[in-house]
Amino acid sequence: MAVPPSASLQCSPCYLRGRAPCPQCSWGMEEKAAAGAGCREPKGPPRAAAVPSLAVSVDPDDILPGALSLIRELRPCWKPEQVRTKRFTDGITNKLVACYVEEDMEDCMLVRIYGERTELLVDRENEVRNFQLLRAHGCAPKLYCTFQNGLCYEYMQGVALEPEHIREPKLFRLIALEMAKIHTIHANGSLPKPVLWQKMQSYFTLVKNEINPSLSADVPKVEVLERELAWLKEHLSQLNSPVVFCHNDLLCKNIIYDSAKGRVQFIDYEYTGYNYQAFDIGNHFNEFAGVSGVDYCWYPTQETQLLWLRFYLQAQKGTAVTPREVERLYVQVNKFALASHFFWALWALIQNQFSTINFDFLRYAEIRFNQYFKVKPQVSALEMPK
Repeated sequence: MAVPPSASLQCSPCYLRGRAPCPQCSWGMEEKAAAGAGCREPKGPPRAAAVPSLAVSVDPDDILPGALSLIRELRPCWKPEQVRTKRFTDGITNKLVACYVEEDMEDCMLVRIYGERTELLVDRENEVRNFQLLRAHGCAPKLYCTFQNGLCYEYMQGVALEPEHIREPKLFRLIALEMAKIHTIHANGSLPKPVLWQKMQSYFTLVKNEINPSLSADVPKVEVLERELAWLKEHLSQLNSPVVFCHNDLLCKNIIYDSAKGRVQFIDYEYTGYNYQAFDIGNHFNEFAGVSGVDYCWYPTQETQLLWLRFYLQAQKGTAVTPREVERLYVQVNKFALASHFFWALWALIQNQFSTINFDFLRYAEIRFNQYFKVKPQVSALEMPK
């Protein structure tokens, strides 16, 4: 994969200087959907245009026949014998294949097959709603259809980033700006509760009732997990981190850099939803370490974090920010990074039980739990600036 160039990137506009577009006018909007429509405040969540649901099941071990069934519906002009496929192997939740006929992949459909038993981890209906919401705000590709065990959507031009790329200031500034943009999206009039505690409790219950966590000496016993989960909820709930619309899974491969447009966009919205602002950022900072060859020596330094957070806050506010504002967010983010370790460690234990993807989920759970307990004393001692 080509490394994104280090050329100077253009400034992006601040996202909060004016009011965000009215969701009722932009929800599911294509090129002519809202022509001439008046903008007014919705009384409730905006309605999305219905996404076609096709009665097709794609065999994850023999994808082409099912993919061709989807293509007959969505691209009837494509000749089956001309269809090319490209398998993406970076994902550790689902299986993903690109289908196209032209070499430049200008018109390309991505077919994503849900991983085994991932309904235990992901609310698929909610994923589709959030996909459409992000599309309405220019933050996601077109969603073409759902099918029995997956969904099909537009290929996004660009390169998926690696850990070394997100450490580059010219690129992490763009990531901070895009996250600030997504954090301003509002799907309804009142903010619901953050998804974090409900999700973590659900994952913990699965681990407790269906999975033996004593698979390894590096996986804590159920009693320890329960105690730590209670501590996290009590400690982090007091930090007053704003609840915003979050991606919640911003690992490197979920960030696409388009050098021609000088911007990044995020993909994969399975875990998207309302959550603590500091969790989304702290979770991303943890991903500086990578997934396959995890190395937390690459966790961003305080200097890097403060610069990143300044970019983010300036985009969010549209004005200069004070050192105290940046330092306050820094403390919140590093504390919520603990919850990120705990969340994905539980997730990995569940995946280890059910997933058919070739990835050492148990080892990944061990790594995340080890890092959680390693940094907890230092992070829990951080104090909010006066």
